[in-house]
Amino acid sequence: MNKARVSATDAAATKPRRTAPRRPKTSAAGTPSPAKAVEAPASPDTADAATRVLRRFRIVFNAVKAHFQQVEKKAGVGGAQIWAMSIIGAVPDIGVGGLAQAMDIHQTTASNLVKAMIESGAVLAVRKGIDRRKVQLRLTPAGAATLAKAPGPFSGVLPEALAQLDQVTLARLESDLSALIVLLRTDERAAGVPLGQL
Repeated sequence: MNKARVSATDAAATKPRRTAPRRPKTSAAGTPSPAKAVEAPASPDTADAATRVLRRFRIVFNAVKAHFQQVEKKAGVGGAQIWAMSIIGAVPDIGVGGLAQAMDIHQTTASNLVKAMIESGAVLAVRKGIDRRKVQLRLTPAGAATLAKAPGPFSGVLPEALAQLDQVTLARLESDLSALIVLLRTDERAAGVPLGQL
């Protein structure tokens, strides 16, 4: 037997094996997954979604608060009274019910506002016509002078801003805030209290 001859099996045994290159691991989407990447530590400034939304609420609340503080500083009365005065000035002889409807507040809340404005001399209550129980409201010169001192918008910065949004955005806001209100388990009767009195 010729030693030079090497059997096929011996050749296979001595020949170095060719190993197929390893395929990179793929993700569920079929894209190659990076090899163990070292994750950078999260920045202290990086906040989760809930924190970012909370910050937006703070911005809104502080804007509302700052406006009403400015109103009270310059006019000497609260924002709710200024809003009521502006409506009475624009619609002379409006009733308490009409005022409540225009401000979208409870009738009792409107009555309390009217009482305070009458006592301060800003508003005059007139009873005329057949039904003397109905009160018609008018702005006095003193009330007009107070209103002139107040910075606008008289209804407040939030109602003014909301009025400028489109219907799609408003509908989305209403739906999302309704979900938040459910989680807060708050009394929805608070919706009838003007922001200027909170």
